[in-house]
Amino acid sequence: MVEPSVRPKRRADAERSIARIVTAARKLLSSDPNAKTDDIAKAAGVGRMTLYGHFGTRAELIDAALVEALKAGDEVLSSVDLTGNAREAMDRLLASSWQIVAESAALLAAAEEVLPAGRVRELHDKPVRRMTELVRRGRDQGVFRTDLPLEWLVNLVHYVLHGAAAEVRAGRLAREEAADIVTRSVRSVLAG
Repeated sequence: MVEPSVRPKRRADAERSIARIVTAARKLLSSDPNAKTDDIAKAAGVGRMTLYGHFGTRAELIDAALVEALKAGDEVLSSVDLTGNAREAMDRLLASSWQIVAESAALLAAAEEVLPAGRVRELHDKPVRRMTELVRRGRDQGVFRTDLPLEWLVNLVHYVLHGAAAEVRAGRLAREEAADIVTRSVRSVLAG
């Protein structure tokens, strides 16, 4: 029989292994959406059996990595001041969002390969709500256009962010120019 004092240590060890695996998955998949599970296990300092003991499938592992990335992104975006003029608030949100999208674009591509579209949308619900509320407020303030559906405008903003990240990855857009180009593009899309 295992003593009760030993169980929490095992559980803590398992939690540390899971955290290392998810962190390694997030890092490797953010640079290569086709990163091998063996490489993720190696980067986490665990064996394949340990990895598969915690994550039965590659999809489960990618889901956990995306959840962690979105949680970290939400911590950053939650600190962005979205008060005042919606146009200025959008500029601040885009500056922060751009880096998050650029860093996790490959991870998102991996997720879109193995997760149902509904799950990917569900995980992005909070950032979409944040953007929707800001665009709605901008429309109410008269600084964002009202001739197109709200959801369409929010999607356009996300398309611009993800498109810029893809262009940077492809080497067709310099990373240091991307934030300015994203901001100017979104301003023109939303101009009221």
